[in-house]
Amino acid sequence: MKKFDINYDLLNEMYQDDYYPNFLVDKIRNELQKVIDLLETGEKDINIIQEKMDEIICSINNLQDEFDENDSEIETVARECIGETVGYILDYFDIPIDVEEAIRERDW
Repeated sequence: MKKFDINYDLLNEMYQDDYYPNFLVDKIRNELQKVIDLLETGEKDINIIQEKMDEIICSINNLQDEFDENDSEIETVARECIGETVGYILDYFDIPIDVEEAIRERDW
């Protein structure tokens, strides 16, 4: 079983920007970790992986009010950072899902 790249900093750009409260970025990272955990089991079924992606993206969608309450939002920089991170995860595990498809449930 392939383990995720320990040298890759998930959501690094968001952590480096004070506009995003770290505790909220942690919540996004925790959601992304769920798909990493699934992929580390060796799961290759595209439908199962996409179902997990849909689930975590919906959970990230639900964080928007919390971002608003903390004078932040999931906007351009965050969208790109999350998309790049998802792309890296999928590429790392050789999962042939397009990033836009993987994050299709987003409303940010």
